[in-house]
Amino acid sequence: MRVSNGVRTVAIIPAYNEERFIGSVVLQTRSLVDMVIVVDDGSTDNTAEIARAAGAMVLRHEQNQGKGKALHTGLWAARQLYPEAVVLLDGDGQHLPSEIPAVLAPVLAGEADMVVGSRYLNGHSQVPRSRVWGHRVFNFLTHRTSGVYLTDSQNGFRAFSARVLDTLNFHSNGFSVESEMQLLAQQYGWRVKEVPVTVLYAEKPKRSALLQGLMVLDGILRFIGQHRPLLTFTLMGSILLLTGMGWGFCVVEIYRRTQLLAIGYALLCVMLTILGSICISTGFIIHSLRGLILSLTHNTR
Repeated sequence: MRVSNGVRTVAIIPAYNEERFIGSVVLQTRSLVDMVIVVDDGSTDNTAEIARAAGAMVLRHEQNQGKGKALHTGLWAARQLYPEAVVLLDGDGQHLPSEIPAVLAPVLAGEADMVVGSRYLNGHSQVPRSRVWGHRVFNFLTHRTSGVYLTDSQNGFRAFSARVLDTLNFHSNGFSVESEMQLLAQQYGWRVKEVPVTVLYAEKPKRSALLQGLMVLDGILRFIGQHRPLLTFTLMGSILLLTGMGWGFCVVEIYRRTQLLAIGYALLCVMLTILGSICISTGFIIHSLRGLILSLTHNTR
């Protein structure tokens, strides 16, 4: 039985070496929610001290464990307060705390279980072109994997209803955690809504955009392999089969012209064809096993 603690809304802010911005973010956020939780993910600066002085509850990781772990820690603490809604935002000043009411509104009105802020709905965010293309790739992959379409799948500014807090458990430690949320939304049938938000790019990012993008891509590909094995292995197998057939055509054409067997090309054709067939068969097997495991898990609940 849930016991009210007088806390209706909680903000969770994961932070890593954000002493320049965390104080301002916490102060602005405090006026809009009942409780602010800052998870200091192993910072080596004064992030924790400044956040605490600004009035946040601070939870600290001794070592940097990644955004997924930080959110997991913050959500665990939020569950103990039994709020009606939880909002997540970054501690680096890119998200505007003044937009928290707009992100929370659909959840508090009972219209959504997950609300995602989108920097592409209002046109106010001056998103660098390189990031736009990266976001489009991630949106496509995450949509194809989860079946849940968002215009800004990588935006960390989002809110959740109390109904789904217990199912917010992540396997990802890094920045692909937002994509994992879409998979959870599909798995548990959450009601999902997007609202326009502004993302600021005034400061140079602490991490290379390319490196961060590769980390997100790696996480998404892992999720695709786990949640859509038939799609993953069939696609890989089909590419290998088609490539093998291409080399086979070359072998036939060379023999037609010279009456000589191109043994190297022929071996490559056979190898690719076999690998492609194995990949497709593996996809069907893993897909069937995954369905069986999910069915058994559901029946034992």
